[in-house]
Amino acid sequence: MATTVRVVCPHCDATNRLPSDRDARGGKCGRCKERLFQGKPVALSAERLRLHAVNSDIPLVIDFWAEWCGPCRAMAPVFERAAQALEPRARFVKIDADAEQQLAAEFGVRGIPALFLLRQGKVEQQHAGLANVSLFERWLAA
Repeated sequence: MATTVRVVCPHCDATNRLPSDRDARGGKCGRCKERLFQGKPVALSAERLRLHAVNSDIPLVIDFWAEWCGPCRAMAPVFERAAQALEPRARFVKIDADAEQQLAAEFGVRGIPALFLLRQGKVEQQHAGLANVSLFERWLAA
Protein backbone atom coordinates (compact mmCIF):
# COMPACT_ATOMS: atom_id res chain seq x y z
CA MET A 1 0.00 0.00 0.00
CA ALA A 2 1.37 3.39 -1.02
CA THR A 3 1.99 6.07 1.56
CA THR A 4 0.48 9.51 1.14
CA VAL A 5 1.91 13.01 1.15
CA ARG A 6 -0.09 15.95 2.47
CA VAL A 7 -0.20 18.94 0.12
CA VAL A 8 -2.07 22.17 0.83
CA CYS A 9 -3.99 23.64 -2.08
CA PRO A 10 -2.56 27.03 -3.17
CA HIS A 11 -6.09 28.17 -4.11
CA CYS A 12 -8.40 27.21 -1.22
CA ASP A 13 -5.89 26.03 1.43
CA ALA A 14 -7.53 22.60 1.77
CA THR A 15 -5.18 19.80 2.83
CA ASN A 16 -5.03 17.03 0.25
CA ARG A 17 -3.46 13.57 0.45
CA LEU A 18 -1.60 12.36 -2.63
CA PRO A 19 -0.12 8.89 -3.15
CA SER A 20 3.65 9.22 -2.82
CA ASP A 21 4.25 6.85 -5.74
CA ARG A 22 2.38 9.07 -8.25
CA ASP A 23 3.50 12.20 -10.07
CA ALA A 24 1.95 15.02 -8.02
CA ARG A 25 2.07 17.48 -10.94
CA GLY A 26 -1.27 16.14 -12.15
CA GLY A 27 -2.88 16.27 -8.70
CA LYS A 28 -6.06 18.29 -8.18
CA CYS A 29 -7.60 19.62 -5.00
CA GLY A 30 -10.43 17.53 -3.60
CA ARG A 31 -12.30 20.69 -2.54
CA CYS A 32 -11.91 23.26 -5.32
CA LYS A 33 -10.73 20.92 -8.13
CA GLU A 34 -7.87 23.27 -9.10
CA ARG A 35 -4.39 21.91 -9.87
CA LEU A 36 -2.21 21.59 -6.77
CA PHE A 37 0.94 22.56 -8.68
CA GLN A 38 1.07 25.13 -11.45
CA GLY A 39 4.80 25.67 -11.79
CA LYS A 40 4.75 29.19 -10.38
CA PRO A 41 5.20 30.80 -6.97
CA VAL A 42 2.17 31.36 -4.76
CA ALA A 43 1.65 34.66 -2.90
CA LEU A 44 0.71 33.94 0.71
CA SER A 45 -0.22 36.00 3.75
CA ALA A 46 1.20 35.18 7.18
CA GLU A 47 -1.95 33.28 8.12
CA ARG A 48 -1.92 31.20 4.94
CA LEU A 49 1.81 30.52 5.27
CA ARG A 50 1.20 29.08 8.74
CA LEU A 51 -1.49 26.77 7.32
CA HIS A 52 0.84 25.55 4.60
CA ALA A 53 3.76 25.09 7.01
CA VAL A 54 1.74 23.04 9.50
CA ASN A 55 -0.38 20.99 7.10
CA SER A 56 2.02 20.17 4.26
CA ASP A 57 4.58 17.39 4.05
CA ILE A 58 6.49 19.06 1.22
CA PRO A 59 9.10 21.75 1.91
CA LEU A 60 8.27 25.41 1.45
CA VAL A 61 10.74 27.70 -0.29
CA ILE A 62 9.95 31.27 0.74
CA ASP A 63 10.95 34.53 -0.92
CA PHE A 64 10.44 37.65 1.20
CA TRP A 65 10.28 40.54 -1.24
CA ALA A 66 8.88 44.05 -1.78
CA GLU A 67 7.61 45.75 -4.92
CA TRP A 68 9.99 48.73 -4.59
CA CYS A 69 13.09 46.48 -4.23
CA GLY A 70 15.28 46.30 -7.37
CA PRO A 71 17.10 43.08 -6.34
CA CYS A 72 13.69 41.53 -5.55
CA ARG A 73 12.53 42.31 -9.08
CA ALA A 74 15.74 40.73 -10.43
CA MET A 75 15.14 37.65 -8.24
CA ALA A 76 11.51 37.18 -9.40
CA PRO A 77 12.24 35.43 -12.75
CA VAL A 78 14.81 33.16 -11.08
CA PHE A 79 12.25 32.19 -8.44
CA GLU A 80 9.69 31.55 -11.22
CA ARG A 81 12.14 29.28 -13.06
CA ALA A 82 12.87 27.41 -9.83
CA ALA A 83 9.15 26.83 -9.25
CA GLN A 84 8.73 25.55 -12.81
CA ALA A 85 11.70 23.21 -12.52
CA LEU A 86 11.37 21.96 -8.95
CA GLU A 87 7.66 21.66 -8.17
CA PRO A 88 6.25 19.38 -6.78
CA ARG A 89 9.37 18.65 -4.73
CA ALA A 90 8.58 21.90 -2.89
CA ARG A 91 6.01 24.69 -2.81
CA PHE A 92 7.50 28.06 -3.81
CA VAL A 93 5.87 30.99 -2.00
CA LYS A 94 6.30 34.75 -2.03
CA ILE A 95 5.71 36.89 1.02
CA ASP A 96 5.37 40.67 0.66
CA ALA A 97 7.68 41.92 3.43
CA ASP A 98 5.92 45.30 3.55
CA ALA A 99 2.46 43.77 3.97
CA GLU A 100 3.69 41.09 6.41
CA GLN A 101 6.16 43.00 8.58
CA GLN A 102 5.44 40.94 11.71
CA LEU A 103 6.11 37.69 9.83
CA ALA A 104 9.31 39.12 8.36
CA ALA A 105 10.41 40.03 11.90
CA GLU A 106 9.61 36.51 13.13
CA PHE A 107 11.90 35.12 10.42
CA GLY A 108 14.60 37.68 11.26
CA VAL A 109 14.51 39.29 7.82
CA ARG A 110 16.89 42.26 7.80
CA GLY A 111 17.19 42.74 4.07
CA ILE A 112 15.41 41.56 0.96
CA PRO A 113 15.25 39.41 -0.99
CA ALA A 114 15.46 36.90 1.85
CA LEU A 115 15.07 33.22 1.02
CA PHE A 116 14.14 30.41 3.41
CA LEU A 117 13.59 26.68 3.24
CA LEU A 118 11.00 25.34 5.68
CA ARG A 119 10.57 21.64 6.35
CA GLN A 120 7.78 20.61 8.70
CA GLY A 121 7.38 24.22 9.84
CA LYS A 122 11.05 24.73 10.80
CA VAL A 123 13.64 26.88 9.03
CA GLU A 124 16.26 24.55 7.61
CA GLN A 125 18.14 26.90 5.26
CA GLN A 126 18.27 30.62 4.59
CA HIS A 127 19.97 32.94 2.14
CA ALA A 128 20.09 36.73 1.88
CA GLY A 129 20.23 38.45 -1.51
CA LEU A 130 20.08 37.19 -5.06
CA ALA A 131 20.39 33.48 -5.82
CA ASN A 132 20.16 31.09 -8.74
CA VAL A 133 18.12 27.94 -9.32
CA SER A 134 21.04 25.72 -8.27
CA LEU A 135 20.75 27.05 -4.70
CA PHE A 136 17.21 25.68 -4.47
CA GLU A 137 18.28 22.41 -6.09
CA ARG A 138 20.96 22.00 -3.40
CA TRP A 139 18.49 22.85 -0.64
CA LEU A 140 16.00 20.25 -1.84
CA ALA A 141 18.64 17.57 -2.44
CA ALA A 142 19.90 17.77 1.15
